[in-house]
Amino acid sequence: MTAIYTFDVFSSLDGFGSNSGDWGGYWGKQGPELLDHRLALYSAEQRMVFGANTYRAFAKMVASAIAESEVFDPWVTRMRNLPATVVSTTLKAPLEWPDATLVSGDAVDVVAKLKKESDVPLRSHGSLSMNRALMAAGLVDRVQVTVFPVITGQSGREPIFKDAADFDLELIERWTLDGDIQELVYRPMLHG
Repeated sequence: MTAIYTFDVFSSLDGFGSNSGDWGGYWGKQGPELLDHRLALYSAEQRMVFGANTYRAFAKMVASAIAESEVFDPWVTRMRNLPATVVSTTLKAPLEWPDATLVSGDAVDVVAKLKKESDVPLRSHGSLSMNRALMAAGLVDRVQVTVFPVITGQSGREPIFKDAADFDLELIERWTLDGDIQELVYRPMLHG
């Protein structure tokens, strides 16, 4: 059996994964429903998969965070304690992640092998360029987008699907959290 791979990403309404403004984490829009929902998602056994850039960003964020910041929200702590595979040709071991395995090579080959061998689902939070390549290769089973009610036309960074292939999406799950945050789970199918 092949493990399910979920590309999990936060987004502004206009499709940016982060911003350079003064919004703060979660664009300042998080509430108890979002945080409880995220913890429930990450409570299940699964393996995280990160590209080098996202791993570096998470490691830097954890290293510089203060104890009361959202970096230590319970779901983030749970994510950080899940087993992880970090795909990189530039990072060197050991990694500053509790249960991380560094794998060198092409992400498409690494994830194809992981999907065949893993007995738990695979999830990647972020890792935009890696996940766009995995989607194009047909390795992403679920795209889970949490859409925050903001438009970051001036401060938006990291367009999530920039230069991605064309996909048709089948909506398979959806939630409204804290009144105005949308979480949408799609099954992607390469268009054409």
